[in-house]
Amino acid sequence: MERIVFVLAIMLSIIQFSEAQESAPKFQFRLLRQNDAVTIGEKTSLYDKFKLIEISPNSTLSFGGSYRFQNEAFINEQFNKNVDETDYWFLNRLMFHSHLKIAESFEIFAELNSSLITSKDNLVPVDRDELSFNQLFVRYHFNKQLNVLIGRQNMRLGSGRLVDIREGPNVRLSFDMAQIEYKHKNTNLRLFHAIPVQQQDGVFDNDFLERNESLSAVYWTQNWTSDTNTDFYLLYKTEENKTWNSGTADDNRASLGLRHFGKWKGLNYNNEFVYQFGSFGSNNISAWTASFNVEREWSFGTLGFKTEAISGDNTNSDALNTFDGLYPRGAYFGRVARFGPSNLFDIHPYFDTSIGDFNLELDYVAFWRFSNEDGVYNPPLILDYTSINDRGFIAHQIGTIISHELNNHIAIELESNIIFPGAFLKESGLGDTLYHFVITTEFKF
Repeated sequence: MERIVFVLAIMLSIIQFSEAQESAPKFQFRLLRQNDAVTIGEKTSLYDKFKLIEISPNSTLSFGGSYRFQNEAFINEQFNKNVDETDYWFLNRLMFHSHLKIAESFEIFAELNSSLITSKDNLVPVDRDELSFNQLFVRYHFNKQLNVLIGRQNMRLGSGRLVDIREGPNVRLSFDMAQIEYKHKNTNLRLFHAIPVQQQDGVFDNDFLERNESLSAVYWTQNWTSDTNTDFYLLYKTEENKTWNSGTADDNRASLGLRHFGKWKGLNYNNEFVYQFGSFGSNNISAWTASFNVEREWSFGTLGFKTEAISGDNTNSDALNTFDGLYPRGAYFGRVARFGPSNLFDIHPYFDTSIGDFNLELDYVAFWRFSNEDGVYNPPLILDYTSINDRGFIAHQIGTIISHELNNHIAIELESNIIFPGAFLKESGLGDTLYHFVITTEFKF
């Protein structure tokens, strides 16, 4: 009882604190906190004085962070009620950062992360990391167009289909990297070499600069007009001992991609095509994906439709045809995260609307295997369901998200998903309906 009273007191204090800040200047908190917009005129509170410290007329030191609490529950997590138990667990993620900017030419950004979980037995790397540097980098601006970055950072390329910060799970994805970036008017060009950080669950024990896996890239974004934009990119990933349905070997592949996004006659569109080539052991790689997303905003809400085809392996081909989604969003098809972007075809209509101060999202996804000779992979692209039958349809998924922002600092979200197994899962002995629920509360400062 004392713990409950203590937690309630803390939450009440946070709410009162946040409400008091509503009269102060608004802070634009970004997903990547190094991109926060922090401007404070007259400092009227202790928070203002702590948030942004002026070292000199052109130099500042700012602080911030976030706390996220989640309660997640599954029923029949692996579609088998005879094996799965109804289970739930609690996830806590605390992040704190500081950002030093000197004379508009030099900056240091450091972000600590503590991700904890209780009541879950079988942990995966994205569940727990007691204490680590999520980001720690230095950036030097030669001028307003050219800068270089060295260190550890989260990153999202384009819409996050191939490289994302993995915000859904409890532990984000970080890269140790060197990057050169050029910006000029409507052009952005990035070149980098990065090594993904291998998460461990202790204190400052993550593996870094492990060269068994790496990613190099040239990524060009061009804003042609106010309504027409493109991304052109070449990504090269190397990974030792990668396992696909066809076997395990060293995987070295290039991804050549085009993303076309913008507006046309009242429609918002975001379409992407990627072709992959390279080697998997002694075999060649020939894989691809095409993704189409169009939506329209109406007075009653937003109606949208997504579909994508993602190649899978074909035994009649001499090459490996399984597409590698590289480092995709952790919640690729919702927080339930059962299926990932390899060997997949899906259709995905959705609807977003606001009801008073609440936002409501509804979506439906139907999944098929692109190739009936390849298995089904999870979001980290680990083979979860091997190909033991010739059935293509995987499942129906229905999801809802209800969210509410109390103010500029506190947001609450409730997500639910139901997955009805299709013929592929049923004939694999996995025929029970999956139920998933997660409630999220996040406080940013």
